[in-house]
Amino acid sequence: MTVQTKAPESQFAYVVLAARRARQIMAGAPPLVENLRTLKATRIACEEVTSGLIEYDFTEPGSDEEKESVKRRR
Repeated sequence: MTVQTKAPESQFAYVVLAARRARQIMAGAPPLVENLRTLKATRIACEEVTSGLIEYDFTEPGSDEEKESVKRRR
């Protein structure tokens, strides 16, 4: 398991990460950027992800955890 801070290379991963962070901001989490250009949560989240201020962890495809979750869904 590797915790990363740079913006994800996959556009899908970028969107998922920014959406999760935007939900946190809308729920009251303080923004990590100092000079806000906008008050929109989605734009703030995108700026945080692009700047590398968000730590995240995506499991590798085919990992044991993923296989277990698929088994539970069936």
